[in-house]
Amino acid sequence: MEGSDKSNESHGKRRRRAFRRKLEGLISDGFIPDTKSKLQRAFNKSPSDPHSSTSSAESSDSGRIHENSDGGPSGGEGSSEGKNGGLVYGHVAMMGRRRAMEDAVTVAPPGWLAGKYSFFAVYDGHGGAEVAEKCREKMHNCLEKHIEKASKIPEEKDFDWEKVMEDCFWNMDVELDQTEKSGDEAAAVEEERMMGSTAMVVLVGKEEVVVANCGDSRAVLCQRGVAVPLSRDHKPQPDREDEKERIEAAGGKILNWNGWRVQGVLATSRSLGDRYLKPYVSCKPEVTVVRRSESDEFLIIATDGLFDVVSNETACEVVKKCLSGQIRRGSSEETSASEAAATLAELAIAKGSRDNISVIVVQLK
Repeated sequence: MEGSDKSNESHGKRRRRAFRRKLEGLISDGFIPDTKSKLQRAFNKSPSDPHSSTSSAESSDSGRIHENSDGGPSGGEGSSEGKNGGLVYGHVAMMGRRRAMEDAVTVAPPGWLAGKYSFFAVYDGHGGAEVAEKCREKMHNCLEKHIEKASKIPEEKDFDWEKVMEDCFWNMDVELDQTEKSGDEAAAVEEERMMGSTAMVVLVGKEEVVVANCGDSRAVLCQRGVAVPLSRDHKPQPDREDEKERIEAAGGKILNWNGWRVQGVLATSRSLGDRYLKPYVSCKPEVTVVRRSESDEFLIIATDGLFDVVSNETACEVVKKCLSGQIRRGSSEETSASEAAATLAELAIAKGSRDNISVIVVQLK
């Protein structure tokens, strides 16, 4: 046991040294203010501290998705490798300074939808992790069924992604409600009615990127070095006056209770679950479809634990440095996307994020 303890302690010290070097690099590049106290707070914590930024990683992996390869459900864990082409991705989920992990990440297996599209999603739970976990397990399967069903309808001029996504999210929301009603104890059912989750779903095909956003997670495309937002946060005020008007038209209110919140409770105006806030909180996603081009570099898909403290532009700059090798822990090019995701999460913690942090980086070249 003594030898094991020493080994764990040595491993912890190596991780802390690596994290310190990375932070110093981010400071020298201007991503973090050059204040010694902030650095000290970032790495002068016990490795056993569950809220320590160097020990909060819940899962991290990188992989290569190939259009014609097969694989079983990964649920965002594990990796897929291949010899030719495809999309390189990396993701990380960190508990951060929260007492519990309520985020969830899904990267569907390479054979999903017969390889026509790659599926990436982040879910940010609130009130508990159950809704986010159910979305992680079921959303990609639900969407696959809806896409296949829509594909059998006589072709129109364009495939209606907005309708497909809306139907999928609505069915997912209904399924959550049915699951809740099957509980044996009324108290447990009532508790689940107080839970919900945002959902950011991104499909990457050969010719287009499809984004469905329900909540305040975010998808950002880096194109020719410029950060291009592919979603708009569902914050009722002050950013989304249209959301405020929708809620008030339904009889709800936006109250400033430690920030603007629906009924003084929820900071996002759209989510899955949250039965007690219907109809003010909607499960309807906003859908964006963009054509892929040669100038597309990578995608960043992340929960608000990152974007509350890191701007779109800064996030893209950090990822570019990681993918170019200017920030890299190892020597393998295959780990660069995963390294970029982990670096963004660590940067968010260093900049004061107190939320769970989930990040996916998808290389488009």
